[in-house]
Amino acid sequence: MRAFEYASPANMDQAIRLLGNSWEDAAPLAGGTDLLSLMKDDIFAPKRLVNIKDIGALRGLSIDAKQGLRIGALVTIQELADNAKVAHAYPVIAKTANEIAGPQIRNMATIGGNLCQRPRCWYYRTGHGLLAQDQQGQSLIPGGDNRYHAILGNDGPAFFVSPSTLAPLFIALGAVVRLVGPSGKRELPLEKFYLIPKSASEREHDLKPNEIVTEVIVPLLAGAKAATYEVRHKEAMEWPLALASVVLRMKGKTVSSARVMMGHVAPIPWRSAEAEAALVGNAISEEVAQAAGNAAVANAKSLSHNGYKIQIARVAVKRAILAAA
Repeated sequence: MRAFEYASPANMDQAIRLLGNSWEDAAPLAGGTDLLSLMKDDIFAPKRLVNIKDIGALRGLSIDAKQGLRIGALVTIQELADNAKVAHAYPVIAKTANEIAGPQIRNMATIGGNLCQRPRCWYYRTGHGLLAQDQQGQSLIPGGDNRYHAILGNDGPAFFVSPSTLAPLFIALGAVVRLVGPSGKRELPLEKFYLIPKSASEREHDLKPNEIVTEVIVPLLAGAKAATYEVRHKEAMEWPLALASVVLRMKGKTVSSARVMMGHVAPIPWRSAEAEAALVGNAISEEVAQAAGNAAVANAKSLSHNGYKIQIARVAVKRAILAAA
């Protein structure tokens, strides 16, 4: 690991001043489960680490009758999974959080870090850059080992998959993310926080080097039915091959509105308007869920070694719909 400065600010203003104007200047340190791995592998070498773990404003987890669920960026995944109020009001969140990685990771990793983690793409993790391009600007991925890469949103130079398991669920639930930087606070739908980079100089998050994610707000479920379904190689300590998060609002037995989000299949959490259209106006049945699953991957394009992910994603959507209903 390269040498770096270490700062431990007491409040948000100090933390923002200690962050730089470029990604190489500084990085905020929360749980560190991803950041420190990147530094040890010499993929990322900030000159300064800014420890934000002592900033009380970034902590806290509460449910408000109007606002919904507020999750501070420093709340750990295990704290979210264990919270009794969350388990009662948002059982799908508690269940999904409790299945992420293993207990060691869940007790260290924070919600803010989970939403901002970098791709697990092995080209990126071995020093080939976010877009894994050679010196002529050609991607190494289409002709290489692309077993775990994108099947949707892969028309451009980005083939990695968004790694957050919580982001698709939060987006399906209509969450917003709040950030703070030198220009003050800003808020945007979590769906807009994720970007598909078009060049090697761009990142996959709408986040500036001197900004910090402060909290996530999740609206009340208000009677909606929700579920997440993951497909993995194994149950524990594993990233999904594909997942689907579904939120259904019903009028009687008929779906009045639907949100279908897919994870680990595209460079961003992928919303399937096609699957949603296949659900609205119908009663949930095996056939309707299958039709929505088919619609979700109708535009998928496999690479040379990841065609199996299309079927896995199709099944994940179908089973998430049935679980939600």
